[in-house]
Amino acid sequence: MTRPGTSLFDLRQPSTRHPGLDAARGLAVVAMVLGHTLDALLAPGMREHPWVQHYWTLRGITAPLFLLVAGFAVVAALGTSPDSARGSFPRRWRRALLLLFLGYLLHWPGWGTVQALGWSEALRERLFAFDALQSIGVSLGVGATVLALARGTWSRALALAVLAVGIPLASPWAWTAVTHAPVELRQAVGMPGTRFPLFPWAGFFFAGALVAHLLRALRPGWPQGLALVLLGAGLLFTTARLPSDWSPQSAWLVAYRVGQGLLVLGAVNLVPRLFTQPLAPLGRTTLWLYVLHLPVVYGWSGIAGLAGRVGPVLDLGPALLVGLALLAVCFSLALLARRLRRAGRSWEGQSARTRMPPINGALRPGQRT
Repeated sequence: MTRPGTSLFDLRQPSTRHPGLDAARGLAVVAMVLGHTLDALLAPGMREHPWVQHYWTLRGITAPLFLLVAGFAVVAALGTSPDSARGSFPRRWRRALLLLFLGYLLHWPGWGTVQALGWSEALRERLFAFDALQSIGVSLGVGATVLALARGTWSRALALAVLAVGIPLASPWAWTAVTHAPVELRQAVGMPGTRFPLFPWAGFFFAGALVAHLLRALRPGWPQGLALVLLGAGLLFTTARLPSDWSPQSAWLVAYRVGQGLLVLGAVNLVPRLFTQPLAPLGRTTLWLYVLHLPVVYGWSGIAGLAGRVGPVLDLGPALLVGLALLAVCFSLALLARRLRRAGRSWEGQSARTRMPPINGALRPGQRT
């Protein structure tokens, strides 16, 4: 176990990077890339394999874990200063807008489709399909606003609890309320066929934020990890005794997946870093991996991906190898992009320093800076 004081979730420190959260993201992104690749390439006969069936069952935690960790990370980055939420507010909203832009960009169908469908509801439904990035983006913006307005410990806990519990419970009402609204709004709020609508998916984000906020009362290390495991097990125990509801509006399903996600976070916090550290670099490039692998697997802007060019014809072994190769290539590109970005920032900083005029001493007439 990790010793107290060396926790992977030391929420008392204002850091945008927590190794445990990065490891949880890394685990989720590996499951995501492999899951999408298998979904696109695995032959129908292999889909009935018992191991594949078990994997499809476990794969359901991937997207909820992303949102849960996203909400957790927002609170974990605040530290203990009551003004940190207001200081990070502009940065959080810029990040939220970036996620919205990328999410909608990935659904661009190409000019041929636009010309064929015209500005019809069918085209708008494809253009404004609400996916995981959009759900995280809107939740991040709303969460940043709530944290900036509610500065007190109890007021923040109350606000986050209302959102974490209220959004899943209000999902059937929200879907009904927008039945006759424009398709763009229905995609975001919730309608049949939408994969990640705000109702109830934003509930995962605020559940993670609420748990992170409550964990501030505990010492870092095994107390926080044990609390995550107990809370996750309690949610699973409770949902097991309630009627199961697998519908897309289900509050029961949100509680069930939150319980699973908290068990994952607790396990990551308690096991030695030797087992979780290799996943952290993947977790730090999650957005890059998400954006890079989707067009390769499913295509983009009328260009066919693996699903269209190869199709579901591979056995389990070759399909897994393709998924691992795709993960490695996307990760390499993400690392390259990050290094180029850092080099650009370093060059800009050096250029700015060379252009600075001398602070002391008056300039001679006609002297240039």
